This record gives sequence, C-alpha cells and structure tokens, in this order.
Amino acid sequence: MNRGKYILIIFLIFFILILATCGSLLYLELGRPPSVKTHSYLEIPLAGSIQEKVSPDFLSELLNIKPPLSLYDIWINFNKAKLDSRIESIVLRLNYMECDWGKINELRDCILDFKQSGKKVYAYIDETVEFDKEYYLATACDRIILHPMGTLIINGIGGYIPFLKDALDNLGVKAEVEHIGKYKTAYNMFTESDLTPAHREMLQSIYEDIFQHYVKTVAGNRNKTENEIRMLIDRGYFQGTQALEAGLVDDLLYPDELQDMISPDGTTLSKISHEVYTRIKPSSVGLSGRSKIAIIYGMGPILTGEGVYQAMGSTTVARWFQYAREDRSIAAVIFRVDSPGGSAVASDIIWREVILTKKEKPVVISMSDMAGSGGYWVSMSADKIVAQPQTLTGSIGVIFGKFSFSGLLDKIGVTGETITFGKRADIFSPFRELTSEESAFLNQQIQWTYDRFVNKVAEGRDLPEEKVHEIGQGRVWTGSQAKEIGLVDEIGGMNLAVKLAKELAGIPSDEPTKFEVWPKTVSFMDMVFGRPTIESGIGVSFRLQRLIWTLKLLKNDSLWALMPSWIIPE
Repeated sequence: MNRGKYILIIFLIFFILILATCGSLLYLELGRPPSVKTHSYLEIPLAGSIQEKVSPDFLSELLNIKPPLSLYDIWINFNKAKLDSRIESIVLRLNYMECDWGKINELRDCILDFKQSGKKVYAYIDETVEFDKEYYLATACDRIILHPMGTLIINGIGGYIPFLKDALDNLGVKAEVEHIGKYKTAYNMFTESDLTPAHREMLQSIYEDIFQHYVKTVAGNRNKTENEIRMLIDRGYFQGTQALEAGLVDDLLYPDELQDMISPDGTTLSKISHEVYTRIKPSSVGLSGRSKIAIIYGMGPILTGEGVYQAMGSTTVARWFQYAREDRSIAAVIFRVDSPGGSAVASDIIWREVILTKKEKPVVISMSDMAGSGGYWVSMSADKIVAQPQTLTGSIGVIFGKFSFSGLLDKIGVTGETITFGKRADIFSPFRELTSEESAFLNQQIQWTYDRFVNKVAEGRDLPEEKVHEIGQGRVWTGSQAKEIGLVDEIGGMNLAVKLAKELAGIPSDEPTKFEVWPKTVSFMDMVFGRPTIESGIGVSFRLQRLIWTLKLLKNDSLWALMPSWIIPE
C-alpha cells in the first residue's frame, strides 16, 4: 500500500513538472512582444460579454479558452495606440455588446481621447439586433460604415422586470423581505405582481435620463436636431440604403472595401488585432514613467472572504488595498467599482481599507456600469468619485430576505419536526414563515444598519444626514443625477480618474504613469498553490449573471446593501 502511495506521489510530481514545462514554453511564447509594422491600423472587435478586468490564467491559455473582452485591455490599447506612431487609425467591428451604458460611455471616452492625437476611428457594422447602445458608441467615431446588406436597428431603450410572485404562490413558495426605504426594490420581482408606484417612479426617472442623454449626444454627433433623432428612433429599422439616406451612417461598404477607405493616400495599412496588440508593453510606446498609480478592480456582488470569479471578496480587495498602501512607490489608488452591492459587513471591511489608504495617499473612485448600495458603500469616503452619466449608483438602503418553502412542502406531503434551543434558533429557516414579531425584530436590525449607512455617507460626502436620508431610501440614481445631488464629484471615466489621481498626488499632468493593477494574471503556480481568487474564465450571459447574483444573495442569512439588479437598460 505504501508502494502505491509513493507511485501516486511520483506520478503527481511528474504531471506537475510537465504542466510547468508547458506553461513555461507558453509563457515565453506569449511573453515575446509581437512586431507592429509601420503604417498599421488596430482592429478591435466589440461584441459579446465585456467585463471590467479579465485576468487569463495558465490553464485558459493552455486550452486556448478565449476569455470575455476586458475593458481594461481595451482602455490600455487605446492609450498605447494614441502614442504609437506605427498605428495610424483604429477600426471598431461593432456587434451586440453585453454590458450596460456605463461601459459603453467608457469606450466612447476612449474614442474621443484617441481622436485628440489627430488619428481617426472607424466603426464598421455587419448586421445588428437592438443596437442603441452600440450606435451611441459609433457616433463618436469619424465615420460609421454599414455592410450593404446590413440593417441598423435603433428603436429606443427600455427594460423589463419579470415578476415571479404569482408563480411562487402557485408553488407554495414565499419570499419574505424586510427593507428600509420605499425604493429598495431589489426583490420586488419575488414579492410583487407588478410595479409599485415608487418602483415605477424610479425606473422612469432612470430610463428618461439615459434616453435624453442618448438622444442629445447622437443628435450633436450626426448634425441633426433632437426631434429628428427621436423620429428616427420611432421608425426604428433601417436597411442599408435607408440608413445612409437617413444620415445615420456614412458609407455602405464590404469588408474588403474598408481597407481602401481607411488608406486614402494609397498606402496599404497592415492590420494588427486587439488580442495581439494587448501584448505590446505600454513602456515600449512611452506610456510608462517614474510615477506609479494602483488600479484596484472591485467587480460583482460583494461577499465576505476571498473573491472568486467576478465577485468582490472583502478579504481579497482588502489585501490589495494593503499592498497599495504599503508600497511607497505607489502615489495614488484608483478603485474601479462595478457592483450591485452585497454584504453590508463585507462592504464595510472594504470601506475601512479605503479610509486607511486615504490617510496615506489619494484614493479616487471610478464607477462603471453600476456602483449601488454596497457598491456605493465602498466608494463613499474616497477623495474623489467619478461616474459616467449613465452609471447606476446610490441605492442607499439595506435589505434582508429569505424564502419559505412551507407551502410547497405541504403540497407534496413533506412533514417535519423542529427541535430548537433558543427563541430565534430557526428564524432563518426556509421551512416556515416569519412571525410578525420576528419581522419587526429584523426590521429593527436593518434600521440600525441603514442609520449607520446614512451616517457614513453624510461624513464621506460632507452632507447633512437629513439630506442623505432624503436621497437615500434605496433609490437608484444615474451618474448625472448623482452629481446634481452630491453623491459623485465628476462625470467621466478612467482617463479622468487618472487625471484627478495625478493632481491629488502632485504628479505633473504630462508625466507618463505606470499602473500597478489588481487582480493580476493567474500563473500556473498560483493555480496549484495560491489563493482561490481566479478572475478568469468564460463569461456568463449578462442577464443570467444578474439573476444569479440576486438568487445567491437571497440564500445568505445576513443583511445586504443591495441595489436592484434587474435594471437592464437596452
């Protein structure tokens, strides 16, 4: 038996050595910077899932698993290409993108910043489904090109909220939710049959603000009035020549004709892909200097403990802040937040790290698609908060919820007995409903947490508590609205966040900056021996991810600072 044990150990060591050798060879190949020809253009495919930060691991590279697009990589590539004399233009191959308007506006900022170099950006569209976000992005480009047989669909924005209460009633399942604030509607899909007045008011306010910004921006970029754009949106569908005649696109070209258009002087441009260009080191084009800024990514629901794929673990993020705080070469920290919230305790752990870091060096928040409830909790005390016009933020409130399956169990004939020691030993039991006394007790607990949330917002944002309560109550605001009421400082994206971080740290605005980014790429040794903080993998459907977040958080017996995760502007 001992012999078999030793053979197994030797086999495992041999297997690890083989993988390590393969990994080393792969690293050498991937680590070798590619060559970029003079007179090149960068082609970036913008389609499918787009996530804030994707860190490919050794196994993904080995198995050739293509990760979702990383907004960080796209942002860095735009910044590199702006300075790279070999890159003369950028072509965006647009298709349906699984992200919200915050990331879309971040990409739009990248385009506008790149164009300041005098280089051009072209948007190429093959065919479309619902395409309002993508068309809004395309209007920042120098020219919009549609395939001759393509169809442009810009039919407005909206969303849907499925209500499951009646279905759950039929099954004998009840969602029991306690919350503070009439706008704290994260679990209304389980407790209501339709929109409550407060729920409808908030949704209409959000969508109207996003739509008005969309119409105004597109009208300005396409030299049309806002009324003309609204009429075109009401029509909705434009086939090739119709889109051209309506002035929505500039050219109808096949892909092979695109090359001639972007090379007007007859010089043939060589294409370099986004994936390949990502391997170009920023320092090779002058993008890295003496000063260093940390960028910490906080993505997904906020949970206590170590982070996992696209979830913000309090222990993991706290450790990154500690690294950044203790590293004297780091002059400032940018905390990039894209989260619907989560555990109040986990949020407070991260908030504390922001406070401690702020005492040592500037901390700037850059908000992405959403930074609501717990996502706002971790942000509220930074030196500066930057959000996109469409970022969903605020949602200052607290919620508790659980499912009771007692009705379902009765229907299918499942019986049981309870043995408890302690008055509230089974208060979180899914096998019975809460008593009225238990509901009142839980409401007191979340009121206590809400009061502290309000107090911390008031201190962090230098606002009266009465004002915070007035704009709180679980209400979600767009970034533009949040700036008006004092919840954020500036409207913009990562480039603005970098600018503010440099100002606060006393770094000259024209001095190149090196970025220290967390999470980092997961190496082979990290996978085998490291912490379980892998951030890579294959993306989950955008809508499915939202629903999974909601269901996961409901099964936890704790208080949550969670925003409505069903808001999906189209």
